[in-house]
Amino acid sequence: MTAQNSQTLTIDNSDGPQTDVLIIGAGLAGLFLALSLSPRRCTIVSPSPIGTAASSAWAQGGLAAALDPSDTPEAHARDTMIAGAGLVDETVAHLIANEGAARVMDLLELGVPFDRTPDGALALSLEAAHSRPRVARVAGDLAGKAIMDALTAAAKQTASITLIETARAISLLQDDSGRVAGVALRFTDGHLAAHTARETVLCTGGTGGLFKVTTNPAGARGDALSMAFDVGALIADTEFVQFHPTALDVDRDPAPLATEALRGEGSILRNADGTAFMARYHKDAELAPRDEVARAIQSERLAGRGTFLDAGQAVGTDFPEHFPTVFNACRLAGIDPRTTPMPISTAAHYHMGGIVSDFWGRSSLNGLSVCGECASTGAHGANRLASNSLLEAVVFAHRISQRLRDADLDAPKASHTIIPADLPHDTLQTLRLKMAEHCAVVRTHDGLSSLLSWIDNAEAEHGPARALTAAKLIAAPALARKESRGGHYRKDFPDELAPTRSFIRRQQDSLHIESTPI
Repeated sequence: MTAQNSQTLTIDNSDGPQTDVLIIGAGLAGLFLALSLSPRRCTIVSPSPIGTAASSAWAQGGLAAALDPSDTPEAHARDTMIAGAGLVDETVAHLIANEGAARVMDLLELGVPFDRTPDGALALSLEAAHSRPRVARVAGDLAGKAIMDALTAAAKQTASITLIETARAISLLQDDSGRVAGVALRFTDGHLAAHTARETVLCTGGTGGLFKVTTNPAGARGDALSMAFDVGALIADTEFVQFHPTALDVDRDPAPLATEALRGEGSILRNADGTAFMARYHKDAELAPRDEVARAIQSERLAGRGTFLDAGQAVGTDFPEHFPTVFNACRLAGIDPRTTPMPISTAAHYHMGGIVSDFWGRSSLNGLSVCGECASTGAHGANRLASNSLLEAVVFAHRISQRLRDADLDAPKASHTIIPADLPHDTLQTLRLKMAEHCAVVRTHDGLSSLLSWIDNAEAEHGPARALTAAKLIAAPALARKESRGGHYRKDFPDELAPTRSFIRRQQDSLHIESTPI
């Protein structure tokens, strides 16, 4: 690290670790974990007041689980594996499907007001690539917000939970043996502080903020990936980014999301002249897997035909009640979706890869667990099944809590860390543009090579900033994977090869990628 990027942080171990379990991130994974750990004490770190800036609150579809008597966890696991394009861990697919219904019951007990049918059963939506309706929702498209509201209220009332708000984790602390021992925090006023812990759990979300057009909060820039990579954690499958097909193209950053459930209700994708085009690209038309729909939309846009989502007949006058979030976003943009098709584009939405986790949420490093979008559990493979993200988060948060609640945890003495400088705003915006140009829905050797060369030059100027490291962790394995699979599409290598997973680890100061057959 060059002198211009170096900072000194004093680490005080005089009274032992400051907390038992330190949870970085206050989205669904972090809050559900903290509540499940009770009465064991834990501390949650959030860069903003909890409940206000997590991607979880923006989830519109809901939580997928086999809740209907005619559905089965086996069918849900099968759909998960089909959508994941050959890279889903079968054991994990069955694990999350089998535990899904119980976790929905947990959320109901915490006060989440899932929609009900007139006879009192949970109302279930059909979403893309599911073989039957199984997505529990709230007020049509308010599931994420409702879940986060309920969990935020419960966390504030739980005595075992301490909140540290307006602080961002910027690096992991380690002891002399390499065990993770907490984090370095940067507060909004700029000052640094070390926070030591017996166990650190990263629940920081995804990487959408690295792309020019995203449905994620701006701060979702892969910090967990970069921090874990810097200290030697094993990373996997980071080339697989899911681009949501239907973000509203209304010149907002982040782009508002037009939920998958709109197509589940029968809304139609049309180009500028009103032609429905999805049947030309896939037999399942609007209900094709997200990667297929995203590429179809990208093709139409590149051909100059424009892309719109027409909900006039499928939803019509019911729009304000059934999909209030999308309706309000449209009205702010001067669009009435009851009568006017919504302009849409693809947007970075969800990261399938991440920090490798075992079945109990352990990373490859002692003292470090991972949960939620920053983890790579094997649940999503190359393409996440719709609404499986909230499911994976609560299932693995519960499993981590089972492992840690009564565990006798070590008390490491933190001795060192790495604190890179932040990336200047203008450079970050250039990075986002280049990621959108060269590492998005359609990728090529020349584009990815150009992107990686630019990242190297930016690192030479600014040091190993978190956003640059995270971007390289996506682009480098994308260049190395000479095939197309799920969310990773190479125009120069459009066919699938034998399925392999990408495993990435830091070796000295370089990134090392291994391709491992399934």
